[in-house]
Amino acid sequence: MDKVKIIEAKESLLADNDKDADRLRGEMKQQGTYYVNLMSSPGSGKTSSLKQIIARMKDRFRIGVMEADIDSDVDARTIAASGVDAIQIHTGGMCHLDADMSRQGLSAIGSEKLDLVFLENVGNLVCPAEFDTGADLNVVILSVPEGDDKPLKYPLMFEKADAVLINKIDAMECFDFSLDQVKTNIHLRKPSVPVFPVSAATGEGFEAFCSWLSGQIQAQKEGAEQS
Repeated sequence: MDKVKIIEAKESLLADNDKDADRLRGEMKQQGTYYVNLMSSPGSGKTSSLKQIIARMKDRFRIGVMEADIDSDVDARTIAASGVDAIQIHTGGMCHLDADMSRQGLSAIGSEKLDLVFLENVGNLVCPAEFDTGADLNVVILSVPEGDDKPLKYPLMFEKADAVLINKIDAMECFDFSLDQVKTNIHLRKPSVPVFPVSAATGEGFEAFCSWLSGQIQAQKEGAEQS
């Protein structure tokens, strides 16, 4: 019997998406817009963290936020109240955004008039890590109540991270959670990734993260001017 030809559809899909994501990154750099993909579990504090970041950066950058959810516009309304442009993207049941969906959202929000765009990706620690959105930076939020072992259980998410925020440190005494251990577990997945302990409730730690993010944006701008 002849061998049956097997097509790995997922590999083909991811390869096509990666090419599209690279094109999108180039387009965003050309127009001078920095694009950040924010990923985490539901309830870890993406929206509340964004509010802290926006409060510290909106005087220096024209900011837009794309909120991705299966349904509802709750988060987009919350972010719009912070005084920045915000749109809601409904994924139609999909548990992630890909490059094409990102492009549609960026077009809808008018990214050409913005310096900095955040994507609040669909909340989970699996699917969003598999699909390149075309972002310049992947930021992962892990909250204290989730436990310090999550980087061991969801390796790809932390391997894809360019920065990790450890949120809800104000509640750390209520949980069996070790900052030292979580940093060790994160660095097992990606040794060089910076880790920022923060509290979206109190604002602690966000100055350091926003300073670091501003440096990343400035470095890309300087690189574009030199090329």
